[in-house]
Amino acid sequence: MSSEQRPNPRLNEDLRFDAAPGGPPRYGSRSDKPVQYLTVADRSGEVIGYVWANDEDDAAGWLVRKAGGDEAFNKGGRWARKLHDAKARGLAPTAALAEMIAQSDPAAGSHVVPGSLTEAPNADAVRSLAATS
Repeated sequence: MSSEQRPNPRLNEDLRFDAAPGGPPRYGSRSDKPVQYLTVADRSGEVIGYVWANDEDDAAGWLVRKAGGDEAFNKGGRWARKLHDAKARGLAPTAALAEMIAQSDPAAGSHVVPGSLTEAPNADAVRSLAATS
């Protein structure tokens, strides 16, 4: 008998990874067209990030403010979920922003800054704002 172990043939098989259709509906993550965005702050008024949207590209996203650190990142999950939920209900991206404004509660852990709805030339402009502010 040989002391040499033979590898299991299943460990030598080529694996194929095929993208499977389905998954939760998502807004697109890019837009080079003008976007609307909201500023989101925590309970103390510190800006934690921005939510942006463009209907023409069916795109929207949450951008955490880099200077906000881990706390801003953690609180931002709520805003990303709001976007996912809005898309699942078939809302247009800017309608999702309008809903966020209407349902915002300054007493919550984070909220939309009143009167912060603004337009930017594209999503990258809002990304730059989040990275440098």
